[in-house]
Amino acid sequence: MRMELKHGALLGAVDTHGGELVSLRDGAGMEYIWQGDPAFWAGRNPLLFPIVGNLKNGQVAFGDRVCTMNRHGFARTSEFAVTGQTDDRVVLELTDTPDTLERYPYPFRLRVEHTLTDTGFSTMFTVTNTGTVPMPFCIGAHTAFNCPLRAGERFEDYDIVFDRPEHAGTMLLTPDGLLRDGATEPLLEGTDRFPLDRALFARLDTVILQDLTSAGVSLRNRVTGSGVHMDFPGFPMIAFWTKSGAESPFICLEPWHGCAAAVGERGQFSDKPHVITLAPGEEKSLRYTVSILA
Repeated sequence: MRMELKHGALLGAVDTHGGELVSLRDGAGMEYIWQGDPAFWAGRNPLLFPIVGNLKNGQVAFGDRVCTMNRHGFARTSEFAVTGQTDDRVVLELTDTPDTLERYPYPFRLRVEHTLTDTGFSTMFTVTNTGTVPMPFCIGAHTAFNCPLRAGERFEDYDIVFDRPEHAGTMLLTPDGLLRDGATEPLLEGTDRFPLDRALFARLDTVILQDLTSAGVSLRNRVTGSGVHMDFPGFPMIAFWTKSGAESPFICLEPWHGCAAAVGERGQFSDKPHVITLAPGEEKSLRYTVSILA
């Protein structure tokens, strides 16, 4: 089910399938969220839970129990219930079922709140452990933005610009989407930006950064300054991805709390970097916000 949102001149839309905010349009009708196209990538703004990225051989161990899960988990293909709605806000909820418990053996409640703001939108994830034992999980966003935004522009006209200069290398992936056990490649060496370059994504697939000093990043046309800014406080990682080899007209900005399996890991979920573990009855909230750059 699709629900429309309105705040001032801004219009948005939320889909209960996957709990996604799937549209953000300004007063001139400019659409900022990628609308999905199977010729490139059918996704739009998937929610990653309770894993981020690929598992080794598609499996992971929760203590003595080995479970199977597809890349990025099951929330993105699940139907959420609507628990609250106003003109500019929707609250959605996903809880455990017999099917989820086969893949992830913990009772949980995942609440997602999408709110239009004066300048864009905010999304808040709240995860609650409704069970009786400690519950580990990872969570992340995968928000795809149209890039280029306007006719006559190119993908390569845009930069990724952080709030401050950084010294960070991108984590490297195998062809199977596993981390190469700590291997990195230099990317930001005392600078606050890198240009979008299709050759970079063809070679790396995904740019993955962690432990930055910045808690915000922009997708910005280097001539006009237009684009979007994302604030992601509380997320220790951020990734950037586009479908390589197809001149894909979008780029994903992905704040993560967790990541793919590493080649050499022993397969225990609790060993994953940036895993969050909640005590029974405990909850954790994380929020990211997006603002339109005029």
